[in-house]
Amino acid sequence: MIELRNNELGFTFPEVHEDARASISFIRTLRIPDDNRSHPLPPGFSRFPLHHVDDYATRVPSDWQPHGGVFLPMYQAEALWLNFTARYPFAVKVAAGKICAVTGKPFHNELHAEQDYVVVPEQPWLDGFCIRRGLIRQFVAMPLGEGYTAEEQLTGKAEHGGLQLVVRPMKASRYEEMMSERPSVLYHMEPPVRACPSMGLAPGGLMRQEIHEDPYGLDAWSTDSRSRCFVHILNSGQYREVTGGRPPHEPPTAEEYDRAGLPWFEYYNEDLKALEGAPALAALDSVAVRQVKEGLPPTSDHEGHSAPARRVIRLGPDRNQVREGSF
Repeated sequence: MIELRNNELGFTFPEVHEDARASISFIRTLRIPDDNRSHPLPPGFSRFPLHHVDDYATRVPSDWQPHGGVFLPMYQAEALWLNFTARYPFAVKVAAGKICAVTGKPFHNELHAEQDYVVVPEQPWLDGFCIRRGLIRQFVAMPLGEGYTAEEQLTGKAEHGGLQLVVRPMKASRYEEMMSERPSVLYHMEPPVRACPSMGLAPGGLMRQEIHEDPYGLDAWSTDSRSRCFVHILNSGQYREVTGGRPPHEPPTAEEYDRAGLPWFEYYNEDLKALEGAPALAALDSVAVRQVKEGLPPTSDHEGHSAPARRVIRLGPDRNQVREGSF
């Protein structure tokens, strides 16, 4: 079952185990400089507002109706990261425009031996496309139809946009066996006019983040239970048309963040190995590279600035893991 509460998606599987509960939220964050240098993890400012598609059925794009799900507003070139909270283990598949954010391959509901999912709670956050071991390219919102998104670069089509999630719990037998051997740990990080679908996720700047290998193995995950949710994206103008309100916040620039003296973050879990990354995703053009190739000026809306990371806080599974800023 999927529930929307306090701008957070809650996934529960009582048919598997009473502890099988997880939540996913989408966090406003700083767009890091797209300068081909690797940067630490930026903070989270607040959750993006989430709305049920069904609550705005006469205003959202008609092709959203078969899928339902939720939608959120993003400004062009704004960035986000996914925040996972769980005690029970889950395999979570994340796709941008039906392109797997881990492998760069077409999105499927099933899990594969070539790991195409993240393991929660071991993976506390996902900030972008996994391109190499320890490196991702940040999720950045860009218009569909202009060639920026991962979906368009890999398929040649601007068809889906947004995000798709599939959440699958661990088998109860494996969970009970695991809990008999060690105590559980809670990982918690906080922080009639129809609009035209126009926003997808493009690869942005380089960030230091490991996508961890599955420590349990493919046969640990339930084959019978899963939940799927579509997360659609509207730009600020379309959001006003659909809801009658403005997005609650505009994202700060890196320059503003640096002037405020706020921290950046590094995350390490020395007990887990990192995936090698996807060559298909590594070959994608970032937003800045594509603009250079086409002779276009850099995106002016909330453009990242090359502000240095002056204060970096190291986080890990045994440390305070709150990625928060004050904007």
